[in-house]
Amino acid sequence: MALRRPTLVLLLPLLGCRLLAVELTSSNTKPVVQEFQSVELSCIIKSTVTADPRIEWKKIRNGETSYVFFDNKMQGDFATRAEILSRTSLVIKNTTRMDTATYRCEVAAPSDTKTIDEINIQLTVQVKPVTPRCIVPKAVPVGKTASLHCHENEGYPKSTYSWYRNSEPLSPDTKTNAKFQNSSYSLNPTTGTLVFHAVHKGDTGRYSCIATNDAGFAKCEEQEMEVYDLNIGGIIGGVLVVIAVLVLITLGICCAYRRGYFANSKESGESYKTPAKPDGVNYIRTDDEGDFRHKSSFVI
Repeated sequence: MALRRPTLVLLLPLLGCRLLAVELTSSNTKPVVQEFQSVELSCIIKSTVTADPRIEWKKIRNGETSYVFFDNKMQGDFATRAEILSRTSLVIKNTTRMDTATYRCEVAAPSDTKTIDEINIQLTVQVKPVTPRCIVPKAVPVGKTASLHCHENEGYPKSTYSWYRNSEPLSPDTKTNAKFQNSSYSLNPTTGTLVFHAVHKGDTGRYSCIATNDAGFAKCEEQEMEVYDLNIGGIIGGVLVVIAVLVLITLGICCAYRRGYFANSKESGESYKTPAKPDGVNYIRTDDEGDFRHKSSFVI
């Protein structure tokens, strides 16, 4: 027993130092909440001998640090929607997407051997997707490529996308679903792009898209896509008709030129020659007559 006493004597100062050190803990260091709801950021003083420690909360977002609670008062916009709970924890009401950040709880205890301790709380505010914007082609000829797009940029975390045809979900893998084995499409759930590499008549239908994340989902309205047969014979016949019309117009213009229907008016005017004036005769134009009048008489 005598040999153990020095060991206990040595341990007592170490235990005393630990008991005199302020120490923090938290029940949840990574809380997740949906937008517009309330959340508690837990900060608990595990040990301290200081009767009235100083409490501070700071917000760190995009590398910038700002005060949330300082000098026993809420700061900024937190003054109307936040409060201190159970001496050190922080409650934020009506959270927004801008509240997603790291929050630091700092406690200063002057009477403790270790006078300062801090703990970081990572808050994530989830935001429901808004109605996605869907782009669906109205008509596509058989065998051609068709691209359908679906996207929204408000949701957090980022949304994933699923497509529906006639209210039935399109499988991301056509090989695993017998209904879509005849379809040649690829679906990207991350970008929301649906591409038909060669459409056929069975791809005709009403298409809609749903954006989903951990906070909820949103759906765009159905849009009709028609797949039609390409009438090759009709196209060729139309081209031949246009060519025939152009040929007839050309022949008509050539015939008109040959018959003189497009003779130059300038050339017609130059073909008329003014009769020569006889010797000893002068023509004078008067304002009243607006024409030439014979004035001089013949010279004998």
